[in-house]
Amino acid sequence: MSNLKFIIIFLVLSAFTSSPFVLRTYASSQVVAASAVSRAEEVLTSAYEAVLEAEGAGANVSALVARLSEAGDLLAQAQVSNRLGDFVGTARLADLCGEIGEEVRIKALELRDLAVEEAGQRFRWTIIGSIVGVVAILCLSFLGWHIFKLRYYRRILEMKPEVVSDES
Repeated sequence: MSNLKFIIIFLVLSAFTSSPFVLRTYASSQVVAASAVSRAEEVLTSAYEAVLEAEGAGANVSALVARLSEAGDLLAQAQVSNRLGDFVGTARLADLCGEIGEEVRIKALELRDLAVEEAGQRFRWTIIGSIVGVVAILCLSFLGWHIFKLRYYRRILEMKPEVVSDES
């Protein structure tokens, strides 16, 4: 009988002592999940801003917008999981969202830099083309004027004076 009392007392004590551990673990999971969602929101915001910068620089960001949409869906699923109490699923979805967001941010920055470089190159070629065009127009204008002047002088020199009688 003493073994039975010992087992009952042990079970009662373990039930009372384990609940703080379970509550602490539950609270810890909740904090970790909330932290993961917060980080994912920050990463997604920075990725969105990077995509806007890349688009402003003239880059084609259609593929990045699709990936950004996927990350937004994952973040929404993580927030729903957090509200439902699935903190492990919340952390997993939020981490996946953060990874996609970071990937999108890095690609957007690369595309922005490439678009800025291409715009600078196009600007240089436009300037060079404009200078060459202006020089060509000036040279052709001078050549045309010179040819016109020579033909005019030749016509003048070939003219014979016409004698007009003065009958006054």
